[in-house]
Amino acid sequence: MGQVLDAIHAFFDGIAAVEFTALGIAVVVHLLKTMCTSRAWRNSIDAAYRDQDVPWRPIYAAYLSGVGVNALVPARAGDAVRLYLAHRAVPGATYTTLASTLLVLSIFDSTMALAIFAYALTLGVLPGLGSLDALRGFDFGFFLSNPELSLVLLIVLVIVGIVGVAWLRLHVAEFKLHVRQGLAVLEDKTEYLRRVALWQAADWTLRFVAIWFFLDAFGIPQTLKNVLLVQVTQSLATLVPISPGGIGTEQAFIVFVFEGAVSTGRLLSFSVGMKLTLIATNIVLGFTALFLTLGHTDWRSIARKRAAAEP
Repeated sequence: MGQVLDAIHAFFDGIAAVEFTALGIAVVVHLLKTMCTSRAWRNSIDAAYRDQDVPWRPIYAAYLSGVGVNALVPARAGDAVRLYLAHRAVPGATYTTLASTLLVLSIFDSTMALAIFAYALTLGVLPGLGSLDALRGFDFGFFLSNPELSLVLLIVLVIVGIVGVAWLRLHVAEFKLHVRQGLAVLEDKTEYLRRVALWQAADWTLRFVAIWFFLDAFGIPQTLKNVLLVQVTQSLATLVPISPGGIGTEQAFIVFVFEGAVSTGRLLSFSVGMKLTLIATNIVLGFTALFLTLGHTDWRSIARKRAAAEP
C-alpha cells in the first residue's frame, strides 16, 4: 500500500503536465465503451429470454453499478450487484441463467486477452514467475512471500469448490437447463457474431482508443505497441484484484514492462493517473446508476410484504 501511495504522490507532483483535453477524450471514449459492453450483455440476455422484451437501460444501469462497485470493492463484488439488478430488470429470470450470459461475453474477452498476452510474450517484456514477488506494489507479493498461508487458502478454496460441485450434482438437471438457456445466443453463430461479438469488438476497439488518449495525456509515446502493452497490464490486474481496481498490480506491471523506455516518475504518474481517473469515473457512473435504480425503492414495504408472506 505504501508503494501505491508513493505512486499516487508522484502523480499529483506531475499533474500540472497532464494534457486535460486528451484526458477528457479518454473518459468519453471509456463511457462509450461501457455502452457497447452493456449492449452485448443485453443482447445475450434477450436471446435467453426470447418470450419477453429485455430493455437496455436497466441492463446498462446494472452493468454500470457493477463496474462502480468493482472500482471501490476488491474481489469483483460488483459482479454480484450486476446480477442482482439484472435479475430485478428481467421478471422471471434466474441467477444461473444471467450468470451464464456473462460467460458468453467471456468467450470474446478471453480470446482477445490471450492474443494480446501472447504478443507480449513474443516481446519478452513480461516478468517471470520467480520475479513477481519483487515487483513494487504487486498485489500478490504477500502470498508469494508466504507460501504456507497461500497453501492453506488454496486448500480452503478447493474444499469450497468440492462442496459446490456436490451441491450442483443434487440440482444438476435444473442447473444444466438454466446454463443452456443462458448460452442460447451461441446456438446461432450468425446471431452471436451480429448481436454480441460485434458489440464486443467495438468495446475492445474503444479500449485501445481510450489508452491511446491516456498515453497522450501523460506524455507517453503513442504507439500501437505501447497501447497493447498497457492493455496487457490492465488484463493481468483484473484477474484477481486485491487493491481497488487492481491498482497495485497494474502499477507494478506497467513500471516493469516500460522499464528503460520511459522514466519511472512519468510511468508512475501515467499508471496511477489513468487508474485513478478510471476508478473515479466508474464510481461516479456506477453509484449514480445504483441510486437511480434503487434510490426510490421502498425497502420497508418490501420487508413487510416478505414478513407477512412467511409462515
